Amino acid sequence: MKKQPSTSRPRTTIRTFVSRVNIYQQPEEDILKDRSGLGSTDAMATQVYPNYPPDLTPEQEHYLLANLKDWSIAHGLAVRPTTAYVPTKQDPSVALATTAPITLYPSLFPRICFEQARSVAKAYNELYSAIASDEEWLKGTVEELLDIDDFIAELWKVHLDVKKEGYAQPLNLGLFRSDYMVHIDPSDPTSRPTVKQVEFNTIASSFGGLSTQVSALHKHLHSIEAYPDSTSSVIADTALPDATSVPKLAHGMAAAHQAYGPSSSGHPTCVIFLVQEPERNVFDQRHVEYALNKNHGVRTFRLPFHRVLKDTRVDSERRLLYAPPHKPDKPFEVSLVYFRAGYSPDEYTTPDHWKGRLQIERSAAIKCPSVLTQLAGTKKVQQVLATPHSPHLAKFLPDKDQASEVLKTFAPIYPMDKSEAGLEARSFAQDAEKCKRYVLKPQREGGGNNIYRSNIPGFLQEIPEEKWPAHILMEMIEPPAQQNVIFRNGEVQSGGVICELGVYGACLWEQGDGDGKREVVESSEAGYLLRTKGSGSEEGGVAAGFGSVDSACLVDV
Repeated sequence: MKKQPSTSRPRTTIRTFVSRVNIYQQPEEDILKDRSGLGSTDAMATQVYPNYPPDLTPEQEHYLLANLKDWSIAHGLAVRPTTAYVPTKQDPSVALATTAPITLYPSLFPRICFEQARSVAKAYNELYSAIASDEEWLKGTVEELLDIDDFIAELWKVHLDVKKEGYAQPLNLGLFRSDYMVHIDPSDPTSRPTVKQVEFNTIASSFGGLSTQVSALHKHLHSIEAYPDSTSSVIADTALPDATSVPKLAHGMAAAHQAYGPSSSGHPTCVIFLVQEPERNVFDQRHVEYALNKNHGVRTFRLPFHRVLKDTRVDSERRLLYAPPHKPDKPFEVSLVYFRAGYSPDEYTTPDHWKGRLQIERSAAIKCPSVLTQLAGTKKVQQVLATPHSPHLAKFLPDKDQASEVLKTFAPIYPMDKSEAGLEARSFAQDAEKCKRYVLKPQREGGGNNIYRSNIPGFLQEIPEEKWPAHILMEMIEPPAQQNVIFRNGEVQSGGVICELGVYGACLWEQGDGDGKREVVESSEAGYLLRTKGSGSEEGGVAAGFGSVDSACLVDV
């Protein structure tokens, strides 16, 4: 395998990736957190891309950065600054914004891999809507976690409590995101690049708003010749696919709102964005909110997760009514609750948080996602589907061609229980050499939770063996080497990077009696996200790096 070529840039303002620091504090903001089974460090990665990006003269760099900074703020490609970047005393009212961590150039991505990931989006919609609709299968899959994972157990209890009363809303909305990395088999010099799934997200699938904006930014920089002429052989209009996440995600939400039907309470209807507070990634969410209002005429409100019981109630007909704090005498009937919060145990710090989750779940509002859909997104479900020779994929995707294409995206994943496959995984995980090919993942969303390679044996020794089944063991994905430059917190950082492609899906379905039968009302691919981070070594078992929002420059390799 070839080593990734080093860069020797003449500029002095650009720093090389020398450490891996996580600037985000909130779990959802996983731009800089590694949720993947990523592989290669610089010394390991296969080189398949052309020499890119180019060196810049100081004048070229100034022109590019000046336009990048102004365009990003003018178009909401932004986040609230960290307190490390802007101290609280300088921004006590939380009024400031800064450019989101972004790449200066679109990253290279194999065209064949990009199309492969997009082509299975609707199949994944079918797969996960079917799983979320099959209560018995889901119970059998997650029940072994109930005694060892309190968060999973509490989510399942919410489902059981609602089931006793009877679900009031058969419609479900999934705004999914399937995350992939390009994989090249390091043991086979003739292997072609393919995508392998990192994970499937069924709740709070973020960054659709910013991905649309960074794609437009890179197209703008190309159009004003901010990139050197030497990139013309790589960057072309046909190589820069549109990132259409905002309109497509908003369309999916509008479809659910319309399917809910007219108000039966006499109050106007609305969509609730259930959010964390404070939220640094607010602009990403706002882009979707604004599109939903402007393009579909749907009223939206932001409801902090901790205020569910204060600002909502369920009436005798199980309708969810929301009273805006600024106008409590003008309530709204909620058609859809879109979760951008409530996916992490850290958010459930009091009994009222669980009562609030139960209140939403038992209401007639459409949930995105329901508790069952959230549970369908656990790593355990991914492992059951992707374990070699697993029969479960065929159950939910009876179309053999469809199932075959989805199967091609799976990386080998094993349980950590005492089954035959689990015992094999345990031997891999505890072996000083074999463990270097794997990543250990818990049943968590939001990133920053994974244990990598040589850190796995020591981690397992630190936790009780009965807790091991709460994790899955995934074979590392080996992406090709490439370079890029990231603008973050006013600084420019250059070096080797690793890219992760997320493909969104929007799926509205009507659930049957819990036996897996359901009717898909609408299903579509809903745009893409590219996240890029520094490719340095893992630290502390978590490979959290200099990450950014990116867009794809498609190349034939």
